[in-house]
Amino acid sequence: MDGQLVLYVGRRTLETAMLVSAPVLGVTLVVGLLTGVLQAVTSIRDMTLGLVIKLVAVGVALLLAGNWMAQVAVEFTTEIFNHMQAVGH
Repeated sequence: MDGQLVLYVGRRTLETAMLVSAPVLGVTLVVGLLTGVLQAVTSIRDMTLGLVIKLVAVGVALLLAGNWMAQVAVEFTTEIFNHMQAVGH
């Protein structure tokens, strides 16, 4: 196993991790900002309100993007196993 393959696998791992986590992190960021602004404007100090709204938003994001996220993860896993098989021969 040469250094180029190690660098390639490491780069693909980081790219795939960022790609798979992006929908959930993006939704959480937007919902958190909107909830924070809403709480600041209305002077609501309840901490559970923001948490519940974020949990619901993350659940919806996973329902909508979960299939795509799983496909990306399976393709990456297949690619890694193919590289492992090629190194073994």
